[in-house]
Amino acid sequence: MLDFIYYPVSAVLWLWHTAFASVLGASSGLAWVLAIIFLVLTLRALLIRPFMAQLRFQRTLARIAPEMKEIQRKYADDKEQQVIEVRRLQQEHSFNPLLGFLPMIGQILVFIGLFHVLNSFHAGTTNYVFSTEQVQSFLNAHLFGAPLSASLAHAGGAAPGSLAAVVIPLVVIAAVATHYTARYSVARQREMAPETPQTRVMNLLSMWAFPLGTLVTGALWPIAILLYFVTQNAWTFVQQHLVYRRFGAETPVP
Repeated sequence: MLDFIYYPVSAVLWLWHTAFASVLGASSGLAWVLAIIFLVLTLRALLIRPFMAQLRFQRTLARIAPEMKEIQRKYADDKEQQVIEVRRLQQEHSFNPLLGFLPMIGQILVFIGLFHVLNSFHAGTTNYVFSTEQVQSFLNAHLFGAPLSASLAHAGGAAPGSLAAVVIPLVVIAAVATHYTARYSVARQREMAPETPQTRVMNLLSMWAFPLGTLVTGALWPIAILLYFVTQNAWTFVQQHLVYRRFGAETPVP
């Protein structure tokens, strides 16, 4: 159903692995690790423009929010006129509500593609553009003695000590990065618009529940997926700092 996402994602992973394997060797675990990292970096780089569009959408929404509330108050008993005035306000500011959702949809599709391809390496099968031999190469790849395809819950014959030595630090890094990324984002949101009860709940979830969920479920994820999460969160954290500086001085994180 989403092959139009899966094939390009697997092709980018294949290109990076081919490049690193030409230097490090086809059976090198480091070649696969670097290929996964650069796959994430490549796809996140392609999403910079949608991210900027979403940021501009959020800033415009925050700017017109007081006028929107005034329209709702003024025309509380006249819904038809309320709709007309809201549309007029949106046209004045070149504000299109759909633009706020399209970048988000694009990011979700890329996330699904990344996750699916990395989780679809199974012995004796192909994985989109990867042959059975290349799939087996991935399954044989190790990071510090731990298979990239293994998790704490499904060790696959790997030594528990070697596996834990790799998985636990990756899970902790992913959880900490998730927390600080959300914390910084919340600080910026509070600067642009007052916090509502609904956004307060979402902010608490993103700062505490999601990182805790990463810690709790980390044992279920293969190392390859954890590498994806760590790279993804690191990119998001750095991107937020760089992009928000362009839009103004940084807000100190409480």
